[in-house]
Parts: sequence; structure tokens; C-alpha cells
Amino acid sequence: MDFEPSPKAREYLANLNDFMTNHVYPAEPVYHRQREEAGRDDHRLPPVMEELKAEARRRGLWNLFLPHIGGLSVTDYASLAEVTGNSGLAPQAMNCSAPDTGNMELLHMFGSDEQRQQWLDPLLEGEIRSAFAMTEPDVASSDATNIQTSIVREGDEYVINGRKWWISGVADPRCKFLIVMGKTAPDGPTHRQQSMILVPVDTPGVEILRSLPVFGYQDQEGHCELRLTDVRVPASNLIGNEGDGFAIAQARLGPGRIHHCMRALGTAERALRMMIERANERVAFGEPLAEQGVVQQQIAESRLAIEQARLLVLKTAWMIDNHGVKEARTEISAIKVAVPRAVASVVDRAIQVHGGAGVSDDFPLARMYANTRAMRIFDGPDEVHIRSIARQELKKLR
Repeated sequence: MDFEPSPKAREYLANLNDFMTNHVYPAEPVYHRQREEAGRDDHRLPPVMEELKAEARRRGLWNLFLPHIGGLSVTDYASLAEVTGNSGLAPQAMNCSAPDTGNMELLHMFGSDEQRQQWLDPLLEGEIRSAFAMTEPDVASSDATNIQTSIVREGDEYVINGRKWWISGVADPRCKFLIVMGKTAPDGPTHRQQSMILVPVDTPGVEILRSLPVFGYQDQEGHCELRLTDVRVPASNLIGNEGDGFAIAQARLGPGRIHHCMRALGTAERALRMMIERANERVAFGEPLAEQGVVQQQIAESRLAIEQARLLVLKTAWMIDNHGVKEARTEISAIKVAVPRAVASVVDRAIQVHGGAGVSDDFPLARMYANTRAMRIFDGPDEVHIRSIARQELKKLR
């Protein structure tokens, strides 16, 4: 296995690191100040983000997650994703943030020509945003077969009814459409019951009930609860065929989990840097914290955790590149469990070294921890992935 970035990826990495140093990191305090001035319930994009987007486009750092655009393998892009994970601003600045990335991949792979023209092209240009509506409040959505939202064909239309929540991005006024997963054949074979359909946000019957905070943090794009009541859309809005929803969802999540995990490792790297800086600066019991054995152990344990997790993610990316998502399914589940655990441990140590400052908003560590802890739930909770890994292992000796 060769994890060395290609020459093209190395060029992008040099460009990206310069972009992060000279534009993204300096923009962070401006972004947070603009959000505070607007108020936590204002989900409009802070103006400084448009400046970052323009600079990213000028540099060619745009839509790089799509191999047919950036020319990068999944393994190549993994290295870039890790760098962007150092700041929550970078992915959106480069038009490489969820849920748009998954939706763009989905439309590219499964959308009709008409769907691509209407929805994919504006997403690729960064003119609009989108959302993916699968999770529901009334069922354990870790099991997609539990989904209750109904999608019923009536003539040339589909009628949609149901409730969804934790739908990221809908609160942003730039969000123009949802990809909704629901059941078109509730009595059909287990994995042929679900379908996916495009729903413009302004369709009558689409109601945004509230935006949900994550550990008290209200994100700019929002994570919303929705109610869909007799929502009617043209039959041509169906993605693929009836019953394709489960297979499409699985295809959507493979590379996306690489992106999530490598960005999370970027978060861990930044937390470790902050831990070291704090340890060098602060003095306790007559010497810098960096000279305290317990702090040295926290730093060393953090480096071990990051390196181990990174190698597992790169192995998984290599397997997707060389053997496809299906052959890498065990590794995809493994990184979804291992990486959030590793990153959360690093951020937790960094918080401890910062003391009271670590749990304040004077440093980004508390938000980092909240986002990392949530990662153990979204895109499938740990327990589902552990179950999947165990089943694959048990098959080997049967």
C-alpha cells in the first residue's frame, strides 16, 4: 500500500497550507465576531466566508473532493481533508463541506441529466446549498429500514409525509433543496422499500420546526427538525428508481466517511499543537507544564492516537481507490468508530492542559469536543458499525 500523495496532490497541499495560514486562520475571529453580532439564531452566512470562497476559487481550491474535477484519488484527497479539518471554515470556503459533498456525489452518480442541470450545477458553483433528510425523531434511524416517511405515487407526482430531524444545512437561507429518504414500498423486500427524492425547500407542506443546537452550540447552517405534510413534487424528482434508496445511501456514505474522519484528524492535530503551546507557556509548581511528567504523557499519548488513526483511514482510502467501497466496508465502519474516539481523547487532553480556559469559548477546544462527540452518533452510531465489523469477522471462520 502506497499512501504517498501524488505530485498533483502535493501541489494542492502547498497551495492549501498557504491558504490556511494567510486567509483561513486570520478569518476565524472575524467569522465568530460576525456571527455574534448577527445573533445565534441568524443562519445567514457571515460576509467573511464569501471572501474566503472567492480566494479559494481564485487558487483552484474548489470541489476537490470530486475525482473528475480535481483529478485526485480518495487517498490524495484524504491528505487535503486533514488540513481543512484544522479549521471549521475551510471546508465550506472550498465548497467541500457536508452535506453538500455527499449530495453532489449522489447526483453525479445517480441523478438524471435534468436533475444535474437544475440542482448539481448550482451546487458545484457554490450558488446554493442543500440538505439530506434521512434521520427521524420517532424511530431508531440507525436502522434505515425503520424510516416511516412515506413517498406515495399519485399520477405524475409523489406525495410525501413524515418528520425528520438533525437535517443539517436547512436553516441557511441558501439551502434550496432536500434529498429526502422515505418509503415507496413499505411492504416490499427489506432493502427495496426506500427511495430518495428531490424536494425544493419552498415546496408547500415543508415546515422547518426548529434548529437544534449541538451541546449548546448553534451552528450557522443549522441542524433542523422538519415536518413534511402532503408535500407534492413531480415524479421526475425521484432519484434513480423506486427501491434504490438504500443502495444509494450506502454509496453516498463511503467516501464521505473518509472526508469526515480525515477532517477530524486535522482537528486533533490542531488540538495537539494548542496543548503543546499551552504546556510551554504555563508555569506550575516552579516549572513549565511541559516539564511535568503527566503532561508529557498526555502529549505522547495524543501523538500515538493520531498516527494510529491516520494510518487506518489512509488504508481505507487506498482500499476504496483500488478495490471499491464494497470491499472496504469493514474498514469504513472501523474508521467511523476509531477516529472519533482517538480525536475526542486528544481534544480532552488539550482541554485538561488548558484548565478552565479549555472549557470556555476563549479557545476552540470546547466546540471541537462537542463536534467530535457528536461524530460518534451521526453517519451511524458506534454500535451499528461495531455490529457490522463483528459480522464480517464472524463470517471469516464459518
